[in-house]
Amino acid sequence: MSKIYILSEKCTGCGLCAKSCPFSAITMTARPERKAKLAVVDELKCNFCGACLDACKKYQAIVIEKDDIGHRTLDIGQYKNVWVYAEQRHGEISPVVYELLNKGRELSDKLSVKLCAVLMGDKISDKSKDLISHGADKVYVYDDEILKEFQDDPYSGLLAQLIEEEKPEIILMGATNIGRSFAARVAAKIHAGLTADCTGLDIEPGTRNLMQTRPAFGGNIMATILTKNHRPQMATVRHKVFKKAEKRVRQPADREVEVIKKTFDKNKIKNRTKYLKFVADLSQKVNLAEADIIVSGGRGLGKPEGFELIETFAKAIGGAVGASRATVDAGWIPYSHQVGQTGRTVAPKLYIACGISGQIQHLVGMQSSDMIVAINKDPECPMMKLATYAIEGDLYKVIPEIIKELKK
Repeated sequence: MSKIYILSEKCTGCGLCAKSCPFSAITMTARPERKAKLAVVDELKCNFCGACLDACKKYQAIVIEKDDIGHRTLDIGQYKNVWVYAEQRHGEISPVVYELLNKGRELSDKLSVKLCAVLMGDKISDKSKDLISHGADKVYVYDDEILKEFQDDPYSGLLAQLIEEEKPEIILMGATNIGRSFAARVAAKIHAGLTADCTGLDIEPGTRNLMQTRPAFGGNIMATILTKNHRPQMATVRHKVFKKAEKRVRQPADREVEVIKKTFDKNKIKNRTKYLKFVADLSQKVNLAEADIIVSGGRGLGKPEGFELIETFAKAIGGAVGASRATVDAGWIPYSHQVGQTGRTVAPKLYIACGISGQIQHLVGMQSSDMIVAINKDPECPMMKLATYAIEGDLYKVIPEIIKELKK
């Protein structure tokens, strides 16, 4: 871990270092034994950028010791097991966790290792049973009132410490509002790589490397990323990308399960923020991620008024309204309806694409749907080829006929 300290015998109290620090991490403190003040560094604020070193070249009173991350040597053979971070909010496990357990089970079986879950919160221990019933072989539990509400510093500090102790081979986390920032903090602490928003995960034969597939270059290609020389291998995955693990009753022949309750010294927990209260977003009227049926409109509608037909269709079939990025960018419909790489990832039982050509940015957000119906004039577009059922024709003629039949 990088360190910074002041050589008190060399510090003249000039204050140049404090003025040069872009993070306000240095303050000048009085010294009873000397008239000159002493520079004091707040390591929680320090980014180890080195600006203070330049300011103190004359006196050389500041020393920074940085980890030589580029030359770290790891015995990769020491790392084993697949971990899933079991994100919870207000005591409820996030839905993406069960999807990660399903994929984690597949990966751990290929590697012949255990599938483990890490659970943090307050009065949360009972939830470990739910994780085990969805496939986890082992659950690490941190249960303490200090962890009642998610905060980056204590959560990332504890998880990073546990990773250093147990050395997992793979760590999977949900690409949620919490997971996106949390995963990056943990990866930085343990000097690991992180592949965000993966749409595919597999094991490379013979190497045990995690094949992490995600859209790249604006979604125009799919890239598979390997972490060959470092462990653990970390990836985040969006909700609905993978199927949910089925709940099952453990049989006598199943492998043994284990719940490990972890403790920690509260006095060593660093936290730079204070939790005030949770404010729910009441403006979100569309919950695409949980919809069983979605009717989406694309640029093929030709005009913003076309979404009136899409809304009528969705209402008739009991579904939610989705949209392509092009229509959202054009201002035809709010962003909350956007499906795709930069919108919502969905996996409904039925997805109806109306006038959507099927650019890869859109496909990665809905390709896990159970059934896909495409309505388009172009029989050669990607969406028509992906669809379970493709209807070639003018959507303004096709959709009214479908609605008429639904009303019978």
